[in-house]
Amino acid sequence: MNIIVCIKQVPDAASVKWDREKGTLIRDGVKSVINPFDYNAIEAALQVRDELGGTVTAVTMGPPQAEEAIREAISLGVDQGVVVSDRAFAGADTLATTYTLSKAIEKLGGADLVFCGKQAIDGDTAQVGPGLSVRLGIPCVTCIGDMEVLEGGKGLRVKRMNEFGYDLVEVEFPALFTTIASLNTPRVPSLKGKMRAKKAKIPVWTAEDIGADPDRIGLKGSPTQVASTYIPTFEARKEMLEGSPEEQVEALVERLKGAGIL
Repeated sequence: MNIIVCIKQVPDAASVKWDREKGTLIRDGVKSVINPFDYNAIEAALQVRDELGGTVTAVTMGPPQAEEAIREAISLGVDQGVVVSDRAFAGADTLATTYTLSKAIEKLGGADLVFCGKQAIDGDTAQVGPGLSVRLGIPCVTCIGDMEVLEGGKGLRVKRMNEFGYDLVEVEFPALFTTIASLNTPRVPSLKGKMRAKKAKIPVWTAEDIGADPDRIGLKGSPTQVASTYIPTFEARKEMLEGSPEEQVEALVERLKGAGIL
C-alpha cells in the first residue's frame, strides 16, 4: 500500500512576531515547526501502515529548509520523504498548492491513501486536503476524530466530526482524509528513528522535475492573492450603572438594545 502524508512547515506560533508597518510576519529568528495537525496525519498514516503494511511517504512543498520537517517525519517512523521546492512556487494559493502536490504524488506513482492535517495554522483555510482529493480524483473525508480499518483492509471507517456530533463514514481505498487533534496521540521520535532521519537522503523536486505547467503554479496559477493583512485593534470601554439592581438591569438592557445585541 502506497500511503502519502502531506505536511507543511510553519512558523512556531509561540515565537511569531508581527511587523505592523509592512503587515507581514517577521520570520528572521523564528523557529519553524511541523504544522500541529500534521502530526496527527503522520500518526494515522503510520497506524494504517503498521496494520496493513506498505510504505509511508511524507511530501512537503516549501523552501529548501522544509527538509527539516521531512527528517522529523522520518524520525517518527515515516519510511521516506520528498521536498517540492522551486522559486516558481512562491506566492501559491491553495489552488496552485494542490496542483503542485498532486503532480508530486503523480511522480511518486499515485497513492492508495492520503492523509493531511485539517488545516495549516498559518493559513487556516482547510482547503488543501479537499482540493487535493479533487485533483487526485479520489473521495475525501474531512476532520476525522476516530478511525478503524475495515474488514479485509479495503478501507477505513471514520468519525467525521461536526458541530452536532459526528457522522460515521465508511470509505474504500483510494481515499484522502484530513485529521484533527483528537484522532490520536502522535508518537515521539525514537533514537533509532533519529539516526535514520539524520542519514536519510531527501530528494528535492523542482517544477520541472514533477512536470508542472508553469501557468498553474506560484502566482501565475493563483487566482486569489492576499491584498493586505493586519492585526485588528480592540477598544474597550466600561461604565458603572447606578441605582437599584432592577434599575441597573433595565439600563443594561437598554444599552444592549442600542448596540443591536438584543
